[in-house]
Amino acid sequence: MVKYENDERIVLTLDAGGTNFVFSAMQANHQICEPIVLPSEGSKLDACLNNISLGFKKLSEQIFPKKPSAISFAFPGPADYPSGIIGDLGNLPAFRGGVPLGPMLEDMFKVPAFINNDGDLFAYGEAIAGFLPLVNQMLEKQNNPKRYNNLIGFTLGTGFGGGIVIDGKLLPGDNSASGEVWLMRNKLDPTINAEEGVSIRAIRGVYAEYCKLDLSDAPSPKDIYQIAQGQMPGNREAAIAAFKKMAEIAGDAISNAVTLVDGLVVIGGGISGAYPLFLSDIVKEMNSQFNVSGKTFSRLEVKAFDMEDENQKKDFLLSDAKEIAVPFSDRKVLYDSKKKIGVGISKLGTSNAVSVGAYVYALSKIDG
Repeated sequence: MVKYENDERIVLTLDAGGTNFVFSAMQANHQICEPIVLPSEGSKLDACLNNISLGFKKLSEQIFPKKPSAISFAFPGPADYPSGIIGDLGNLPAFRGGVPLGPMLEDMFKVPAFINNDGDLFAYGEAIAGFLPLVNQMLEKQNNPKRYNNLIGFTLGTGFGGGIVIDGKLLPGDNSASGEVWLMRNKLDPTINAEEGVSIRAIRGVYAEYCKLDLSDAPSPKDIYQIAQGQMPGNREAAIAAFKKMAEIAGDAISNAVTLVDGLVVIGGGISGAYPLFLSDIVKEMNSQFNVSGKTFSRLEVKAFDMEDENQKKDFLLSDAKEIAVPFSDRKVLYDSKKKIGVGISKLGTSNAVSVGAYVYALSKIDG
């Protein structure tokens, strides 16, 4: 994996939300100036595009006399990301019928412009400078020869997003539709998608249902977390149940993804801060069993370990490799029969991971 932590080139980035746009400049995997915040104006296309161009102009003024090498940022889909064309967005309704945002910025600023999904860039950032290298460093420290090259990132927040990194390379898919985990089936209600059980609205909805409240009156996930921890008044049983239900649905969706990718799992997003309430249940779901005709077998071919639990992390880092003899030879080879994956929380912070991912993605594309 190419590293850019000492690169002097500057890339302008944007965190595009439904309410605000947050602009920043990255150099050597770090922000180098104060972020600029402008309203998204998501229902008015001209105002929205003007604010996008204004944000990048203000960043260019902040870094002057230096010049950016590229613009690279996350923007909601659906989109044709390689072409820089944004499609019909739910939270930014002004984008209808296809808006070539990338080409517009290239014409304005005379630098390459790269746009990706936030889940993809989150996973890429954690694979470059976050969870994946940290796990490999811990393995090396324990003299464990095992190393990981693949990672799946999941974001839990307004929605349920995902991104996949294989051998250090981001996997966008042929239609810019890789990692769309929000469209997996909901384990507890197969008539709907997983995101309806793994999101801010899902947690609030379960709490409201338990307490017989209107959804509009339900507290925020942060408050529900504090209620569950006994840190503020409320229905503690309902609060615990809300996160437990989310964990079961998320754990099933993550398991489905792991069967295809077989890599480390990192979780970010606004809900990830409440991981003490749900991470162990996600791992429990991943390690559950199928029962077919009275016979049970593991849900996954690999065993998942909670990397935020010190005991599980210790077991994960221990090497189970042993020497076995090569038939018809005096030679011996190492064999580890135990297949393990670690599941942990973002080490960079979600927004920072997206920025790092955007920075490295742009430079790696420029460098070919």
